[in-house]
Amino acid sequence: MWKRIVLIWLLVLSFSLSNIDVAFAAGLKSFVNTTDGYQFLYPNGWVQVKVANGPNVVFHDLIEVSENVSVVISPVPEDKTLAELGTPTEVGYKLGKVALAPANSGRTAELVNALEREVESKKYYILEYLVKLPNKQQRHNVASVAVSRGKLFTFNASIPERRWQKVKPMIDQAVTSFSVY
Repeated sequence: MWKRIVLIWLLVLSFSLSNIDVAFAAGLKSFVNTTDGYQFLYPNGWVQVKVANGPNVVFHDLIEVSENVSVVISPVPEDKTLAELGTPTEVGYKLGKVALAPANSGRTAELVNALEREVESKKYYILEYLVKLPNKQQRHNVASVAVSRGKLFTFNASIPERRWQKVKPMIDQAVTSFSVY
């Protein structure tokens, strides 16, 4: 009898844990840009917004409008690879100075983590920053950077620090879902 109770309990626990993953995955939607050759997942309930002279695409939360993800595409020499642009840390420092905290912006960007991952023989750098704004607010930015077809693709997620721990798992999944082709 105890074996049966333990078996039932393990089955219930197993189904409960798998349902959490399904529910979590259901909280993300897919975006595909076949023209520029990239795709990613973004949180359900976020909407696409048009930005003139800015990122290729931007999505933000309807309620917490300062929570957003975006993709910026920049040219690089056709024969350059991501590794030739630098190590994850080197690229992370450059990106922080140019994109997140440019000179005279009043912002600072501290690179807190930089790692390399490879997916289907394509190299990506995952870069994590703590950004301080001039008004003393702090934000958490996580970026995935890749090079493909003479272009540097930067997927960036930006979240107010006060909300970071709550949304971190979902944002991490969005960032690691980013892929170029």
